[in-house]
Amino acid sequence: MSARNSTRFAVSKVRGIASDQERRAALDEQFAIQTAEDVAKELGEMKGVLMKAGQLISFIFEALPDEAQEALATLQADAAPMAPTLAASVVEGDLGRQPERIFRQWTDLPVAAASIGQVHRAVAPDGRVVAVKVQYPGVHEAIESDLDAAEVMYAMFSAMMLKGLDVNALVDELRGRMREELDYTLEAANVSEFEERFAGHPWVRIPKLVPEYSTARLLTTEWVEGLTFDEFRKNETFETKQRAAEVLWRFAQRAIHRYGIFNGDPHPGNYKFHHDGSITFLDYGLVKRWSPGEWEGLKPTMDAIIVDRDPELLVREMEKSGFLKTGHGLDAGLVYDYVASPYTPYLTDEFTFTREWMRNTLGTILDVQGPHAPVIEQLNLPPSFVILDRVVWGVSAILGKLEAQGPWRAMLLEYTANSEPATDMGAAEAAWCAGRPVN
Repeated sequence: MSARNSTRFAVSKVRGIASDQERRAALDEQFAIQTAEDVAKELGEMKGVLMKAGQLISFIFEALPDEAQEALATLQADAAPMAPTLAASVVEGDLGRQPERIFRQWTDLPVAAASIGQVHRAVAPDGRVVAVKVQYPGVHEAIESDLDAAEVMYAMFSAMMLKGLDVNALVDELRGRMREELDYTLEAANVSEFEERFAGHPWVRIPKLVPEYSTARLLTTEWVEGLTFDEFRKNETFETKQRAAEVLWRFAQRAIHRYGIFNGDPHPGNYKFHHDGSITFLDYGLVKRWSPGEWEGLKPTMDAIIVDRDPELLVREMEKSGFLKTGHGLDAGLVYDYVASPYTPYLTDEFTFTREWMRNTLGTILDVQGPHAPVIEQLNLPPSFVILDRVVWGVSAILGKLEAQGPWRAMLLEYTANSEPATDMGAAEAAWCAGRPVN
C-alpha cells in the first residue's frame, strides 16, 4: 500500500509541475481521495487495531477532503465481511447448531462489518428480531500482533519527537482494553449495565441483551431500526440535529462523571439516530471503567484548565498526574495554551462546534514543528487518560459535523460541580434522575 501511494504521490507532483495553483490543489485533493480509498480497502481487510485507527481518522481528520472522509467512513460499518460459511461455523461452534437450525431466519450476509466482528440480522424462535454480532476467527492473534507493532511505532515517535511518552504504559492500557473487547461475555455485561443505568432515560436508548444467544464470540441484542449518521445529517432539521448533539454529549458526560464507566469508541457507526433526536448507542466492547483513584488523579488537571484557568496550577497538577516530569523547564503559559485548545468550548459561555474548529485544533495538537513543539516533545499521556482523550476527540468531531451550539461550560458544570441544569434537556435528565433509585 505504501509503495502504491508513494508512486501515486510522485505522479501527482510531476503533473503539478508548471501547473497553476488551482490545478495543483485539484491534483492534491485527487491524491488524498484515491489514497483514502486504498487505505479503506486495505484496513477493511486487516481488521483489528489498524482498522480502528482508520475508523477514528475517518471522522476526526477534517483536513481530508469530504470524498476521502467518505471513503474511510466505510470502515465504520461496511468493511469486507467474512465468508458466510465461516460466520456460520462460529455460531455452530458456540451454540452447537448451524444458525439456520437455531433461528427462524438468518441472513448469510452481514448488515454491518467492522473491526473485530460483523452483525447479522436474525429472527429468534419466539419471533423477536435480533442482531447477532459474530467475532472474526483469528482476530485475537491479529490484535496482539497490531499492538506489538504499535509498541515499536510509539517507541520510534518517543525517541524522535515525543520524548516524554511512556510507551510501555500507553500500550499496556490499549492492550488491556482491546483484550476486554475480544471477550463478548464482558461486552454482554456492559450492555446489561448500561441498559440498567439508562433505563427510562428521556432520549438515550440502549438495546436489550438477548443472553441465551450470547457467548464469548457471539453477542445478541434486540434489533434496532434507525438512521445512520449520514442519513441523519442530510435529512433531519437543524433543531433535531441540535437535540441529538446534546444527547450524544450528555450520554458521554453522565457515564464519565456519574457512573465511572464509559464507551471508549465514540464513532458514528456505533449509533442509530431517530427522528425525535434520541440516539440508540450500540457498541459496548471498548469500555473504560475508572479504577479507584483514577479519575481523582486526573480531575485536578482538568479543573485547572476549565474551572481555574490557571497555567501555573495546571503545570503543577500535570506533574502530579504524570503528564509532565518535574524539571521540564516549560513556560506555563505555553503549556496551558497547548493543552487547553481541545477544551475551548468549555472556556466560554456559548460555543458552536464546527468542522473548521476541529481541523484547526487538531492541527495545533499535531504541529510538532510549531510554537508548541517544546511542550509536545516532553508531554506524556498517562494510561488513565488514553481512552478519555479518545472520547474527547471523538465526541467533539461528531459535534463539529452537526454544528452543535450550546452553553457547554455551564452544561459541563452540571456533571463536575452539581450545578443547576443549563438547558431544557438538562432539566429533563435531572427530573429523570431524581425519580430513579440511587445507583
